[in-house]
Amino acid sequence: MKPFESTAVAQVFDAYPPKMRRKLLVLRQLIFDIAAVTDGVGEIEETLKWGEPAYLTSASKSGSTIRMNWKKTHPTQYALYFHCQTNLVETFRTAFPDDFKFVGNRSIVFEENDAVSLDALEFCITAALTYHRNKK
Repeated sequence: MKPFESTAVAQVFDAYPPKMRRKLLVLRQLIFDIAAVTDGVGEIEETLKWGEPAYLTSASKSGSTIRMNWKKTHPTQYALYFHCQTNLVETFRTAFPDDFKFVGNRSIVFEENDAVSLDALEFCITAALTYHRNKK
């Protein structure tokens, strides 16, 4: 697992309930792994946006920010968030209508006991990390 470079991000992960922390750490690692093997993405910057772990392609500017979080108000759910002014979630909804639960044009929401389609999720993360590069 990739070590945390930001103490603030590590503290957010440490505050999650253990089961949700494990699931979110899997998503975090998946983002770094996909970025490492996707041409043109480069290094990922991990930071906090709105108090949530966020992943940016700051060096290459190839993609759109991905955020993730768990919220006390929905204790059995965790989510990946995408910029609402992109067509990313609409693209995911069209490609994988039965694989995920989508909320508006902003997020993919997972239930704690969901079996997550990693192939579909890899497509979604890759699309976000290459969003600006692919628009050109």
